[in-house]
Amino acid sequence: MTIAKWETKTVQANGHRIHLTIAGTSGPLVLLCHGFPESWYAWRHQLGALAQAGYRAVAMDMPGYGRSSKPTDAVAYRMLELVEVCVGVVQALGEAGAVIVGHDLGAPVAWTAAWTRPDIFRAVAGISLPFGARGLACLPGNPFGELRPGVASRALAGPGMMFYHEYFALPGDVAAREAEKDIRSWLTSTLYTLSADRPLPPELAGVDLTRLPKDMLCGLVRAAMAVPGAGALQSVLELPDVLPGWLSQEDLDYCVAELEYSGLRGPLNYYRNAELDWETLGQYQATPVSVPALFIGGDRDIVTIWSQEAIARAGEVVADLRGTVIIPNCGHWITQEQPQAVNEALLAFLQSL
Repeated sequence: MTIAKWETKTVQANGHRIHLTIAGTSGPLVLLCHGFPESWYAWRHQLGALAQAGYRAVAMDMPGYGRSSKPTDAVAYRMLELVEVCVGVVQALGEAGAVIVGHDLGAPVAWTAAWTRPDIFRAVAGISLPFGARGLACLPGNPFGELRPGVASRALAGPGMMFYHEYFALPGDVAAREAEKDIRSWLTSTLYTLSADRPLPPELAGVDLTRLPKDMLCGLVRAAMAVPGAGALQSVLELPDVLPGWLSQEDLDYCVAELEYSGLRGPLNYYRNAELDWETLGQYQATPVSVPALFIGGDRDIVTIWSQEAIARAGEVVADLRGTVIIPNCGHWITQEQPQAVNEALLAFLQSL
């Protein structure tokens, strides 16, 4: 790892202070948007590979994270605001445009940026989450936002349960207070539970989880990502005895320190805007993503798994989809669990532009 050789800088973008880690001094700009609960560090395996291939790779600390600004008002994290932050970063770097790549919550930011600002973002790659139009989350039965997010998530969770999106958005910072009691244990269990290292139940061994019947799919998602109405996320998380091979103690220490510094209140604010985003993005709903696009998922990633309808129907909403890559033996932390496969897919896509 050559982290010490990478440039770091802070820029002003759409009124936000945004911290950047930059690998490569020239070449086409590739802007990397991380998800929850990560930081620029989630792209550590991609930065060097992209720079070596001749690209200027820039990983953001998204608003609310790391050394970037942390507004307290949830509306500062609405989707079109985040798109304009990405536009501002491109402009602050002196560039006219960029390829944008996002993972987890960073994926809908990247997809929406390419969807609404193709004048700036000439291509897009979404990792873990495909394009979900105004719905963003691609939930079963609601791939492109046909239903309001709250309606879709409550139907998925079922009686007496809350889908984790709703739990994260509870007033009073309930989820943040739970996590911040012991960030190290909370983050370790989150990273392990959603990875491919956690064994599947025996009844799912050998089953293609990306092609489940709807009832079985909803049951799997409900068991993995819904919490009891009076419960906590910790009830569905498992703390491992040993760290997964892709996560060193040094990596974990860095990620824990970042969250201990930034806290969880800003990152959780991303989940408070689902209804507002659904309303404001409605104006674009009839317009497909027009720029070249790539989707990368993991066959053990619960988000990729629940997005199977959106993946199968992507051609309806993405005009120039150049590839759908499902990486085997890969959970949710795709850029970290299977970095070589991600790098190969990204570079092949970039070279096609």
